[in-house]
Amino acid sequence: MLKKEATFAEQRAKFTWDIPKHFNIGVAACDRWADGSGRRAIIVEGRDGDVLTYTFDQLKALSNQLANHWHEVGVKRGDRIGIFVPQCIESVIAHLAAYKLGAVALPLFYLFGPDALQFRLSDSGATALVTDVGGAEKIKDLRCDLPTLKAVYCIEQQANGYPAECKSLWASLDGQSESFSPENTLADDPAIIIYTSGTTGKPKGALHAHRVLLGHLPGVEFSHDFFPQEGDLMWTPADWAWIGGLLDVLLPALYHGVPVLARRFEKFDPSAVFALLAKHQVRNIFFPPTALKMLRAVANPRQLWNFSLRSVASGGEALGDELIKWGQAALGVTINEFYGQTECNVVVSGCSTLFPRKSGMIGRAVPGHTVAVVDEHGVPLAVGVTGNIAIKSPDPVMFLGYWNNPNATAEKFADEYLLTGDLGEIDAEGYIRYVGRDDDVITSAGYRIGPGPIEECLLKHPSVRMAAVIGKKDPQRTEIVKAFIVLAEGFEPSEQLVAEIQAFVRSHLAAHEYPREISFMESLPTTVTGKVMRRSLRESEEG
Repeated sequence: MLKKEATFAEQRAKFTWDIPKHFNIGVAACDRWADGSGRRAIIVEGRDGDVLTYTFDQLKALSNQLANHWHEVGVKRGDRIGIFVPQCIESVIAHLAAYKLGAVALPLFYLFGPDALQFRLSDSGATALVTDVGGAEKIKDLRCDLPTLKAVYCIEQQANGYPAECKSLWASLDGQSESFSPENTLADDPAIIIYTSGTTGKPKGALHAHRVLLGHLPGVEFSHDFFPQEGDLMWTPADWAWIGGLLDVLLPALYHGVPVLARRFEKFDPSAVFALLAKHQVRNIFFPPTALKMLRAVANPRQLWNFSLRSVASGGEALGDELIKWGQAALGVTINEFYGQTECNVVVSGCSTLFPRKSGMIGRAVPGHTVAVVDEHGVPLAVGVTGNIAIKSPDPVMFLGYWNNPNATAEKFADEYLLTGDLGEIDAEGYIRYVGRDDDVITSAGYRIGPGPIEECLLKHPSVRMAAVIGKKDPQRTEIVKAFIVLAEGFEPSEQLVAEIQAFVRSHLAAHEYPREISFMESLPTTVTGKVMRRSLRESEEG
């Protein structure tokens, strides 16, 4: 756990990793807190507002029962277990049981359709799947093409039965012992496969070791201003199948003995979110930027609800100055932006209680991680030079490799650095500026233009609620800057508004960076984790 030092330099200098040879996520995030004290672990709020609280003692007993069942039916160390449910107690139990068994958890985003499910279940060779009746219906026609999938478990306790060839998860626990001897896994043993979001092509399965939880802790503690503190309680609207929900919230909080609120909204409702924060006195939240932007629809929320946030962290897309200013005024805290990706997460972060935020910067390297801006050969570049944001290996948070894809794994590295594929710059104080994905960079009249600063500038205009920028092919300039904009309430598309927005960007950025074309949209295409899919916008432009 990070101990707060006087300066950022001291924080980095005094940090050392302590990764044991043997480590098991299930034990570390559950069993060590199950001491009979009744310490709260998971608070589940249902759709009707009813609340159930589960203690670490209960989690240990339930996950042990499931681990015993899976052992009994032949699930072995290293087998993959799909977890295809929303935020719920069954998800937690399945994760912990898989880790204790030495199996590999395969979290699957709850809104996946049949094609996305089939690809991940087939590619991973999953042997079991935990889902609900709706999920079972989605995969019933896929079973014949999933020869390794031997068992599907439904979480509902219902009297009218389950879809064909499905078992009741809860009935599987009946008669099982509440004691279980967890596998003595190595810290480097496989624990989780999380598939990339597919912003740049077909998803790849990032295989993580048990140590990935320890690797996440400094970044989580940093981005939440030295988490945990007395009274902390964590929530995110993000699905626990995303690395942001699972390893930025659920598992680190449980590791520290901090309770986690489980509540999933079928449709994101800003007013309901603020009411939830007040009802449970949530202290720490992780919100993707898209969710934060949607919260802005509520004016003066602190006058309407008595919530008391201590820390707000966000990552996945650049936030921009306007969103930070809004957070200070509306939420009462400085939003700490962090950066990482599925393969190597939360390696850069802000920490408002230790150092000030810099405009346009996403933070500094978290203690324990060496982050540089490098060229294509992995050679660090000078201050202020644009290159690939990279993380030096080895690193406890870094993935083991892509599942069954050694070529893609090799391509991810240059010399001793993992290449993120994101362009950035680093300044003399170690602050990092995010420019954009390497494949998102626009080449126009000889200039290389990152979409990030343009999108941030667009969001400062009062008419703009959301924005995305791409390069559109142009015979004269190679590409031109094109913006896709979702308008704020009260504004309507018009040629006059286009001209006004273009003039606004020209007045704030370089003349070659303003969008020569603007399209207004009802919504922007996003991945399941809320990242704007610029690739989809480019493909629609190319026909």
